[in-house]
Amino acid sequence: MPTSNTKSVKPPALRPGDTIGIIAPASNVNRSEFEAGCAALRRAGYNPVYSDSIFDRDLYFAGSLDRRVRELEEVFERDDVRAIICARGGYGANYLLNKLDLRKVQPRPKIFVGYSDITCLLTHFTDNGLITFHGPMVAKDWVHDNGVELESWQSALSVTKPWNIPLNKESKPLIEGEAEGVLYGGCLSILVASLGTPFQINTKGKILFIEDVAAKPYQIDRMLMQLRIGGHLDHVRGMIFGEMLDCIQSPNQDYTLEDVIVRIVGDLNIPVAFGVKSGHVSKGNITLPFGVEAKLSVQGSSISLTIRESAVSI
Repeated sequence: MPTSNTKSVKPPALRPGDTIGIIAPASNVNRSEFEAGCAALRRAGYNPVYSDSIFDRDLYFAGSLDRRVRELEEVFERDDVRAIICARGGYGANYLLNKLDLRKVQPRPKIFVGYSDITCLLTHFTDNGLITFHGPMVAKDWVHDNGVELESWQSALSVTKPWNIPLNKESKPLIEGEAEGVLYGGCLSILVASLGTPFQINTKGKILFIEDVAAKPYQIDRMLMQLRIGGHLDHVRGMIFGEMLDCIQSPNQDYTLEDVIVRIVGDLNIPVAFGVKSGHVSKGNITLPFGVEAKLSVQGSSISLTIRESAVSI
């Protein structure tokens, strides 16, 4: 697995008019939401393509495992496809991990975008030398007028120089400090589910981004403690939490999720920020590149997250 000193392979930048392959590696897709998301991508100047089998259904999956594996491998092998965006998350991407042939993926680096259940593919690809992107999905964020934070989308996928993440006003400092490391992470419940498997996350030297949705504070506590007890936070250089949408016990609870987080990670001597809207968010999904060097600064009431190298190549 790469460390923070390993240079990952950067995919070619996304340009207006480029073809984007849409895949559904996890749960089944709502056709009307999917088509609305594709229409939004067309209005943004892209050419979305997909297989008709993307609407297949097997229990709660987007078709059979063989279909989903074949779809992902084939879209990586297509010369005309510049980027790959997942239709949605849900559940089921973990089934692909043992079946995917990385020899069909690694030689053809492409922009790969998703979040939620797609986290296991993001970390798997990143741990095997590819840059990935934690960001908006077709049948979720692209459906809504304010679903995608366009500045970060353009910077992450099209800009070949360092840039700053446009942090939302709700972002807040939890623990002061500065750190440099490789940006990495995703949905907390999926990160924890990797532990003890051959696809266990590699957090050493990372600025760890963590987000989730509708998990109660004690459940967040439990998952963070599992990471901590297992030693997976020992060599983390900084932590960034997402919006943590609907992660409350009750409307009138007498503590905050931020209190819970500081209780667990407050003595790690690393900077910690909260409220960065990427993944499960109320609006304005920020695109974060995983596998690139970043700098996190938390000073007083100020937070900055700088991507210190481009995530794409010319």
